[in-house]
Formats: sequence, C-alpha cells, structure tokens
Amino acid sequence: DAAAVLRWAGFDDEVAAAELGADVSFCLRGGRARVTGIGEQVEALAPEPRSFTLATPPFGCSTPAVYRAWDDLGGPRGAGPNDLEAAALRVEPRLAEWRDELARATGERPILAGSGSTWFVPGEFPGAGRVVRTVGWNGSEWSH
Repeated sequence: DAAAVLRWAGFDDEVAAAELGADVSFCLRGGRARVTGIGEQVEALAPEPRSFTLATPPFGCSTPAVYRAWDDLGGPRGAGPNDLEAAALRVEPRLAEWRDELARATGERPILAGSGSTWFVPGEFPGAGRVVRTVGWNGSEWSH
C-alpha cells in the first residue's frame, strides 16, 4: 500500500522508501529484482516469462512477529532462498502443512514468499487450493 501511494505521488527514492517497510523499495520499483539488505538494495534483473503455482493458506503471518522470531533465532540463514522461513514456521507452525502438501503435489521444494503465508513453486500445477499465475514482460509492463 505504501509503495502504491509513493508511486502515485511520483516519489522514487528507494532508500527512503525502505524506511517505511522492508518491501516498499521493491514494490516501488516493481519488475523482477534481487533484493538484499533490509529491502533497500534493489538490483534489477532482466525480465523473463515464468509460471508459478501458489498455495495461500486461509491464515496470515504477522510480519513484525516473524521478524521478531528471526531476531530471537539469531538471524538464521535459510536452507532455501528465504531466510525468514524458520521464523515464519515458528510464528505459524501450520505453514509446514501447506508447504508439505504443495511439495507432495508438485515434486518441487516450495519457497515461502516474504514473511508468509504464501508458498510457491515454479511451474504449473493446478489443483484444489492452488493458483497458477504466468507472468511476463510485454516490453513496457508486467502482465499476468
């Protein structure tokens, strides 16, 4: 929401945007990127069309609670690409059931999006409780 307001206002200072929230800089820029630091370091990556299957549980994860848990755990590095996974699982243990079900259904190792609660895998695996999205770049904007 913050990035949408900043875009509307013509604000484009990504470092200052990160002070509002960890994902605001990325959401302000949009597109495909590698994000590091606390979200203020946004490295643009070349667009590439891809399909993903998402599993979104009927419950959420409190972002502040996940970051507190991450701090309490000593800031662990994750086995996968998301260092917040262990903390999110501590805050909301039911996430493991959704991760494991998506893994069983797809044969892929699910990745937690942000601080949760959505899991995703590359590829198209339609089914109950899952949404398939294909995103692509049409030369001027992302489409899905």
